[in-house]
Amino acid sequence: MTVSASKVMELRGRTGAGMMECKKFLVACDGDIEQAILEMRKAGQAKADKKADRIAAEGIIVVAKSIQQRMAVILEVNCETDFVARDENFLNFANQVANTALATGTVEVADLLQQCLVDTTQTVEQARQELVTKIGENIKVRRMLQVQCDGVIGTYLHGTRIGVLVAMTGGDEAVAKDVAMHIAASRPLVVSSSQVPAEAIAIEREVFSSQARESGKPQEIIDKMIDGRMSKFVDEVSLLGQTFVKDQNMKVGQYLKSKNATVLNFIRFEVGEGIEKKADNFVAEVMAQVRDSNE
Repeated sequence: MTVSASKVMELRGRTGAGMMECKKFLVACDGDIEQAILEMRKAGQAKADKKADRIAAEGIIVVAKSIQQRMAVILEVNCETDFVARDENFLNFANQVANTALATGTVEVADLLQQCLVDTTQTVEQARQELVTKIGENIKVRRMLQVQCDGVIGTYLHGTRIGVLVAMTGGDEAVAKDVAMHIAASRPLVVSSSQVPAEAIAIEREVFSSQARESGKPQEIIDKMIDGRMSKFVDEVSLLGQTFVKDQNMKVGQYLKSKNATVLNFIRFEVGEGIEKKADNFVAEVMAQVRDSNE
């Protein structure tokens, strides 16, 4: 069957698929555009399922904040290559998902996938599957967290790979952003030293004790050495105890005090952290994608 160029263009405009892909589905569906869209969605599901096990460790961090400045969400959307992480379609999808999470108040990724994208009738999962088909890589909405605060919520994005949310009382948005930038750079684990997990302290104490014993110094000196190093350790991993990146002469805690501000909590996401990456053969990977596109 022959299909008109106008139908091919219409289908392309509605799906974003390639010209040849649109023509193939229109021919198979006897020129019925609605049926062609349905069959393309089915094929997209199949392709998405096929790529689901492929490691997606690249991607972006996205932040969205409410107009009232009282609620914000941060999420990580992954793909397989940094090239796709810069693709306009991928970026638009990630931002749409963040806005949907904010608008719906959804707090779990599994629930978010079933929500309709803002101002559309398409679910996040349906849009994800279509994007997998269009781009040819595995795409995942990996994680998300939400912050609500009656005070100030600070946000900071370092490029697209690191994102931070800070909930604060007192101070203002400028202070909150300064602290968020510090967190992006210095990676604290907790707000204050009292929140450092006992397990982490025990492990570090054992390491420091072992090193100190090798010095051959008297026990009372060793005890003082261990106490000093443990004090330094808890400062290094707690936000308030860290040296402020914008003023090396003060701690973050001192900076906050000078601004009459208190940090309640914070979230720091970095693309791919915790994902075990695989070293692929580039040529083999390209050939695999070519084979996938022909199926």
